[in-house]
Amino acid sequence: MKDFWKRFSRNKGAVLGLVILLAVVVLSASAPFLFPRSPWAMVQRPFIPPFTMNGFLLGTDPMGRDLAAGLAHGAGISLLVGLVSTVVSLAIGIPIGALAGYFGGWVDDVLMRFTEFFQSVPSFALAVVLVAIFQPSIASIVAAIAIVSWPPVARLLRGEVMSLKSREFVEAAVLSGQTHATIIWRQILPNTLSPIIVLASMMVAAAILIESSLSFLGLGDRNVMSWGYIIGAGRTVIRQAWWVSFFPGAAILLTVLALNLIGEGLNDALNPRLARRGK
Repeated sequence: MKDFWKRFSRNKGAVLGLVILLAVVVLSASAPFLFPRSPWAMVQRPFIPPFTMNGFLLGTDPMGRDLAAGLAHGAGISLLVGLVSTVVSLAIGIPIGALAGYFGGWVDDVLMRFTEFFQSVPSFALAVVLVAIFQPSIASIVAAIAIVSWPPVARLLRGEVMSLKSREFVEAAVLSGQTHATIIWRQILPNTLSPIIVLASMMVAAAILIESSLSFLGLGDRNVMSWGYIIGAGRTVIRQAWWVSFFPGAAILLTVLALNLIGEGLNDALNPRLARRGK
C-alpha cells in the first residue's frame, strides 16, 4: 500500500484530482447540515446575483431557490448515480467478458455478438430511449446508464482473460483439478483488478455526464435535485442569470476532470511496467 501511494503521489494531477473529489464528497455529506432546508424551497426573490447577499453565496435561481443548496444536495445525486451505475455495469460486463475470454469458441462468438449489438446503438441515444420508456427516476437512470456502459468492460475483461489463461499458474490450476469457476474466480480475475479499477474511475465520470445530460433534457428524477436539472432550469435565462447554469456546469467539469486525473494516476500506480520504471 505504501508503494502504491508513493507511485500514485508522483502524479501531481492525480493528487489534485483526489483532493477535488474528496471536496465534492465532503460537500455532499455535509449538505443536510449546511443547508437543512429542502433545495426545492423558495427562500428569496429570484435572480439574486452571487456574492451579493449574506446567506445566499451563489445567488438564487429563477424560482428563488438557493443555488448553493442545490449544488450541495445535487453532488450526492451525481456521485450516487455514478457509483451505483458503474457497479452494475461491472457486474454485467465482468462475467460476460470473463466467460468469453476463458472458454473462447462458440461461447466467445455468442457473447461478443451480444456485446456488439449494444455497441451498435449510440449509447446516449439508447439511454434516452430507456429512461423515456421506464419513466424518469433514479432507478431507471442508473439502469439505463449501466446498460449502455457495460460493453467496454466486457471487451476489456475478454482481452485480459485471453492473455492470462495461457499463463503457467492457470495451467497448474487446471492440472490440479480445479473447476472452471474456481480458476476464473480465484486465479484469473484477481489479476485483472488493475485495469478494471482504472476503467471504473473513468466510467464514474462518464456516468455523471450522462446523468447530467439526461436531467438537462428533462429526463431526470423530478423528486431529486441534480446538477443537470439546475443547468436545464437556467438555460432559458442564461443572459439574465448566467450563474444559474455556470456554477453547476463548473461543478460537473471539476468532478469529471478529477475522476479522469485519478484514473490516470491509478494507471501509473497499478501498471507493473511503470512501477518498475519508477523504482
